[in-house]
Amino acid sequence: MSIVRRSVSRSLFLGSLVGLSLIAAPMAEAQSTALPDYVIAEYGTPPAVPTGAFPRDLKKAVQVALVDSVASSTWGPDQINAMIAITESKDPRVAWIISDLMRFVSNGQLSAILTETAASLLDIDPPRVNSWGIVTDHLIAWDIPEPPGYLKAKRGIFTSVVPGWDKIFVKGEIDWRHVSWGGVLIDNRPFDTTDEACNCIPAADNPEVETAAEATWLEDSDVVFGVEVNGEARAYPRQIMEVREMVNDTLGGRDLGIPYCTLCGAAQAYFTDELGGGIKRPILRTSGLLIRSNKVMYDVNSYSVFDTFLGTAVTGPLARKGVALTQAGVVTTTWGDWKKAHPNTTVLIEDLALGRDFDFRNGRDANGPIFPVGDVDPRLPVHEDVIGIVAASGKPIAFQRSKAIAALQRGQEIAFENIRLTLDGGGVKAVSTDGADLGSHQAFWFAWSQFHPETELWQG
Repeated sequence: MSIVRRSVSRSLFLGSLVGLSLIAAPMAEAQSTALPDYVIAEYGTPPAVPTGAFPRDLKKAVQVALVDSVASSTWGPDQINAMIAITESKDPRVAWIISDLMRFVSNGQLSAILTETAASLLDIDPPRVNSWGIVTDHLIAWDIPEPPGYLKAKRGIFTSVVPGWDKIFVKGEIDWRHVSWGGVLIDNRPFDTTDEACNCIPAADNPEVETAAEATWLEDSDVVFGVEVNGEARAYPRQIMEVREMVNDTLGGRDLGIPYCTLCGAAQAYFTDELGGGIKRPILRTSGLLIRSNKVMYDVNSYSVFDTFLGTAVTGPLARKGVALTQAGVVTTTWGDWKKAHPNTTVLIEDLALGRDFDFRNGRDANGPIFPVGDVDPRLPVHEDVIGIVAASGKPIAFQRSKAIAALQRGQEIAFENIRLTLDGGGVKAVSTDGADLGSHQAFWFAWSQFHPETELWQG
C-alpha cells in the first residue's frame, strides 16, 4: 500500500488507510524534573524517560514503522503491529521520530495513528488540531532526549521528501531534535543566480540598487532594514526581504550575507569576507528548514549549516574550521526616517520583490509562533520587539525596543558593560563607548530568548 508520493513538492502525501486501529497502552509514572515552574504550569510534568539503547524489539519496531515505511512507500499490518509495540514500549524518546514523520503526513487516518501513539508515549491527551505542533512543543519544552540512532532516522524521513537535504543532515554542533520543515524547498542555486527561477525562496545575490530619489515606489511608512558599513548606507525593504529572505551583497567594501527570518522578526547582517585560512566566501542560502521557528541557513559552496541567529557554522567543513561570522548592525526603521538620517543611502530596487507585497508580521503570526518553539521565557510577550546584543563579557542582553526608544528620546543614557544604545534613522543600534558599531539587531522576544536563554533583560 503506497504511502509516499515520491515527488519534490510542498508536502509528503500518504496513501489511504482503511479500517486500521491502534491499541494504546498505559504510560509509566512520570518523574520529577528541574524544569522551570512556568514550563510545568503550561505543559505539565514530563513522563519518565528510559536511558541507553533501545531493546531489540523496539529497535526493530521503529525501523519497520517509522523508517522502512518511508523508504519503501508502504504501510500495512507489519507497520501497525510495529506501532503497537512502540506504544507499549512507553519510551517517550520515540516521539521525536514520530513527530518528524507527522510533519509530512496528509492522510487523516495515518496522522491519527501517529498522533495517538505520540500522545500515549508523552502521557498527554491526543490533540485534535495542530497535532504535530502540540506534540513537538511538548518534546521541546520537556527537553525529551533524542532516541538512539536519531539523526539517521530523521535523515531518512527528510531526504525522502527533498533529496537535496542529504548534504544538510550530517553530524555537527546542532540539535537535530529542534529542526523541522518550514514548508518550502532548499535554495541550492549557485552564486549570482538571482533571476534564475526555483521552487524555493530565492536569495538575491549582488542585488541591483538605486538612490533614495529614484525609489519613488517606497512609501515613507514602509519598514526597511538599514545597514551602514564604512560610511556607505543601504536600505533593504521588508517587502523585498519577505520574498527573498536572504541577500548576498557588498557594501562599504565588505561582503555581507543578510538573512531575514519572517518568523522571528529578525534581519541580520554577517560579514562573509576576511575569514582567513584560505576560506572561500560563504554564499548563504535558505535550506527550507527551521530550528525552533528560526530559519536554517547554509553555505551553498560547502553545504555547511550555520546557526542563523548566532552566525556560527555548526556542520560541515566550515564548522570543522571553527568559522563564526561577525555581525554588522541592522536598524529596523521606516524608509522615511532612514533616508532622512542617511540621505546618500541606496536601496534595493522594486523588481526584487517579484511583484509580491507580503506583510506577515500582524497577520499570519498574530496569535504567536506558528511553528513549534516549546517553552518561551515569560518575562515579555512572545512577539515583543527587542534589540539584542552580546556584551564583551559574553553576556547577552535584550532591550525592549519601545522602552529604549522612549528613554533615548528623553535623553536618557542606556548602557550595559561596553554597550551603549543610540538612535539611528528612527531605529536603535548598539555601539561601543567610542561609537563603533557592535552588530546589534531587532528580533521578537521569543526568538532572542530561546537562542540566548541566559539573556539579561534591560528593565528601563
